Amino acid sequence: MIWVSILILFIILIVAYCILDYKMGRRNFHQNSPSRDYSKRKGDIHLITHGKDLFSLLFADINDAQSSIHILFYIVKDDQFSKNFLQLLIQKAKQGVEVRLLIDWLGSHNTPKSLIKEIRNAGGHVAYSNRLKFPYPFFSLQQRNHRKISVIDGKIGYVGGYNVGKEYTDEDPVLSPWRDYHLRIFGESVHDLQNEFLIDWNRSTKNPIEKDDKYFSALPTGEMQHQFLPTEGLRLEHTVCELIEAAKESICIGTPYFIPSKTILGKLMDALKRGVKVRIIVPKKADHFLVKEASFFYLRALIGLGAEVYQYLNGFYHAKIIIVDEEICQIGTANFDRRSIYLNLEINCYIYDQDFIQKILTVVEKDICDSHRLSMEELKNTTFATKLKEVGAKAVEDFL
Repeated sequence: MIWVSILILFIILIVAYCILDYKMGRRNFHQNSPSRDYSKRKGDIHLITHGKDLFSLLFADINDAQSSIHILFYIVKDDQFSKNFLQLLIQKAKQGVEVRLLIDWLGSHNTPKSLIKEIRNAGGHVAYSNRLKFPYPFFSLQQRNHRKISVIDGKIGYVGGYNVGKEYTDEDPVLSPWRDYHLRIFGESVHDLQNEFLIDWNRSTKNPIEKDDKYFSALPTGEMQHQFLPTEGLRLEHTVCELIEAAKESICIGTPYFIPSKTILGKLMDALKRGVKVRIIVPKKADHFLVKEASFFYLRALIGLGAEVYQYLNGFYHAKIIIVDEEICQIGTANFDRRSIYLNLEINCYIYDQDFIQKILTVVEKDICDSHRLSMEELKNTTFATKLKEVGAKAVEDFL
């Protein structure tokens, strides 16, 4: 009996330590990480919704690079597609192009170390973002760099939801086809993506690089007004709430994980009560344990007030988008979940161009057509196993 008591006490102490570590680590990070604001810019933005299209363009841009290749991904897998990507970086480094690859320490823990070494031996640079750090190891393990940024020659920018691996090019039999949204950008806002990459790079390495003019050459002004917002566990909730509060007619949300904060849930419920049409697209199949069940509590509350919830059927839905009144569109790396809201490093693009928004609405309507509308009856009549998963998910929803 005494051993049971000791075990219970030990578990309590571990949980208490993790809670204290998390709260103190988060507070310390926010105190030492000033927020960054970027102005509205004009540029040309191209929406990409298929992985093969994205990587065909990205690989071509990398292959044509003359001066610099700066790439940040949350995940680079250990598969043949990822090896091809890394081999291309090795080739460009050997040609004398400045190659810098920044990958998340936990998300990319399986990235082939032999190829990382080859990049470095060829003259390229590789760094790992958000390593385990003391004195707050639990917090540092939870906070991930979820951004996906590529800047080629300081002139072409990419940002969106895709990582690097075979599943993102529809080669995974379980999750294919993979549905996601990514942006290819030309114009003055590429400087903002470049700046964000340099900030993350300098945080992650003992060999920081200066903001050299070679990374910030003069860029043309395009037609589409847009703005980047990097968030690091503080500003995303406030920004999303502002979007919801401003809605007069419609809100459309697309996300692989729907686990909003209490504040955001309340704002969505208020919007429904004042007559705003709310539509939410989520995947039917899940790619992580408990994330689907974690959403059910929130979806019941919103469906009960008239929200339309669609479960995407044609593969796995991984897009991150919010459209309000068909006037503003948010696309980027942040999911509609508490991890993106309170923990992760994210970056979103806010687009104000009406022609672009109409194009993305066409894509969204197609995704809704490829979905099943979820009913309250389905959510009420879940299996006992699903109900148990819901209980478990509720306990850890901040970390899913």
